[in-house]
Amino acid sequence: MSDHDVLAARFEEHRDRLTAVASRLLGSRAEAEDAVQEAWLRVSRAGSDEVENLGGWLTTVVARVALNQLRARANRREEPFDDAPPARLHAAADPAEEAVRADSVGLALLVVLDQLAPAERLAFVLHDLFDVPFDEIASIVDRSPAAARQLASRARRRVRGAELPDATERRREVVAAFLDASRNGDFAALLELLHPEAVLRSDAVAARMGAAAEVRGATGVAQFLSGRARAARLVLVDGEPGALWSLRGTPQVVFAFTVEDGVVTAIDLLAAPQTLAGLDLQPLRQR
Repeated sequence: MSDHDVLAARFEEHRDRLTAVASRLLGSRAEAEDAVQEAWLRVSRAGSDEVENLGGWLTTVVARVALNQLRARANRREEPFDDAPPARLHAAADPAEEAVRADSVGLALLVVLDQLAPAERLAFVLHDLFDVPFDEIASIVDRSPAAARQLASRARRRVRGAELPDATERRREVVAAFLDASRNGDFAALLELLHPEAVLRSDAVAARMGAAAEVRGATGVAQFLSGRARAARLVLVDGEPGALWSLRGTPQVVFAFTVEDGVVTAIDLLAAPQTLAGLDLQPLRQR
């Protein structure tokens, strides 16, 4: 068997997963199959002699092809047509395909995904649906791992923004209670509001300001934040409840919360000026 035949056989072993990845990224089975075929053409020309993780490498190739398609699609949408009626962002091949897409992804998620920027969509889909590490996503979108994490986080908040208002209100209540407990140094209350495997992460600027780069576990996060949020106020961070510490009216650190099932699972401390500049921050009243 030739090297080309061996590579083709190995590629076929990963085809189903690659098609699933492309389908989630592009929202169309037909486009996904085209993307996978384009990936095969690139792989067959490049070879894989020095590739240790073939599955991960192939996922990266497919993701780059899909990202190019998403960007091309976005560019086409920006070109106005004087007499053209508004159209869907893309059309499924037939009603049967539409039903499969709706069943596997969810109609609400499909609508929100179609509204995301290409890089946001890719970061969210690869990380949240396929567990691709941010280091690998960063190389695909030409960003740092921290920036890739923020792309996914922003997309995740957009997705959650499509939920029922009472779900968002419940998260606001959890974040508000967490801030109260932190201000008051109420360690027991903080523990009750944190998932046992909660994680706190700080970007490089926040870490230079004295924050821990990463803390894992409810006890460690509670210990770190107990008494530390006295100057933080409740805000909406890209539409999601969070907190902000400002100095003379200038935002210094954003606390981006991830709340699931009534408890805090993650807190990201964001202080990089370019990151803060890209966030939509709206004040909220503490009730």
